[in-house]
Amino acid sequence: MAIAGDYELRRFRPSRVGEEGYERTREWIKAVGAGFYDKRRSEDLIAKTAAAFVADGRELTGVYQPGPVPTGTFGPEVPVATFATFRKTLNAGYGALVPAHLVTAVTVRTSHRRRGILRRLMTEDLARAKADGVPIAALTASEASIYRRFGFGVATTERRVALATGPRFRLSVPTDGRVEAADPSVLMELAPAVFERAHRATPGSIERQERYRHAAAGQWDRDGGGEDRALRAALHFDVDGVPDGYVTYAFQGWEHEPHTMEVRDLVAATPEAYLALWDFLGSLDLVRRIVWSEAPADDPLAWALDDSRAIRAEAAQDMLWLRILDVPAALEARRYGVDGSLVLEVVDGLGMAAGRYRLAVDGGTAKVSRADGELPDLVLDAAELASLYVGGVRATILREAGRISEENPGAALAAERLFAVERPAHCLTHF
Repeated sequence: MAIAGDYELRRFRPSRVGEEGYERTREWIKAVGAGFYDKRRSEDLIAKTAAAFVADGRELTGVYQPGPVPTGTFGPEVPVATFATFRKTLNAGYGALVPAHLVTAVTVRTSHRRRGILRRLMTEDLARAKADGVPIAALTASEASIYRRFGFGVATTERRVALATGPRFRLSVPTDGRVEAADPSVLMELAPAVFERAHRATPGSIERQERYRHAAAGQWDRDGGGEDRALRAALHFDVDGVPDGYVTYAFQGWEHEPHTMEVRDLVAATPEAYLALWDFLGSLDLVRRIVWSEAPADDPLAWALDDSRAIRAEAAQDMLWLRILDVPAALEARRYGVDGSLVLEVVDGLGMAAGRYRLAVDGGTAKVSRADGELPDLVLDAAELASLYVGGVRATILREAGRISEENPGAALAAERLFAVERPAHCLTHF
């Protein structure tokens, strides 16, 4: 398929080593690594990555420059732009799992930017997803300034925390169950089951891809994809002896002062498991600090500590971005904690979600209909509707920021109550 500037767009499914099409998959993976300034990947890591892509059911897209290329540069078999998608579920609140179209591995080689490549890739892909009946798209952004113009809005945030342990660390509430150290290898099979429970209990959660269980089991380190010899693990068991949480962590070395343990992954299906795992981490001998880069912005740990100043947190950073593809389908797919009705006028530069809609909630279930002849209560961009979708962003904040126009006084607060979810929204899945 030709695109602007005589480039050629090719969509394909990844292949494993030994299968037809593997060389194309291999060159695509190398191009992604170059786009994100990664270290050159070993052949073993490329093969492992390709197998994970197959397991995820990904579709890969490459943009290629035809004909001869300058001597000494990447050959025509190496894409100048990459794009990938796969389908998972999003927890939209109250346990409602909504089909989501995940966008990832978006790169354009520096010498080929500003030629409309990204816009063509993104708009065509979102249109295809909507035609397939998927109500919402999602991505995690390496740059915050790129994706709002395509209708994506920040839906969840995360922050890096540093926790002082030793005498300052003590929870003010008792924990239940028990935590035991474990060999990380058990997480190869156990991690997906624990995460599934956490996924169903956490608004904003995205179902995980294949790589995560390999990483949790210590079989996929962050640098080369090989064995992670530094990784340690612990499991939380509930009062019935059923595992409902785990944490993986690694020591940063004796040369680091204070002696620091880094949390790699912390998954808890219940609030009790979450606090118990932190209690375990806070009691590790010879360690004086715990750091974690993916902590929830609204973290119950800060409220559970006797000394809340024992935890220091950086400002929250955007994590999950969502894009509404079909307003009625997306709003009717989730559940609501209160009943009510609002007329929303949605502005969409791509035209996919534009229109005036009445959202009517009765018994926690929504019906959405066109409201072209009615006056709107709120006017908002598709990006802001996406931000509200899983309850991670408050409508009154968006009103104060000038992102939402409140045509009917009190409508922003009414929207905030409608879109509120049962616990803080958080996404632990990067993709």
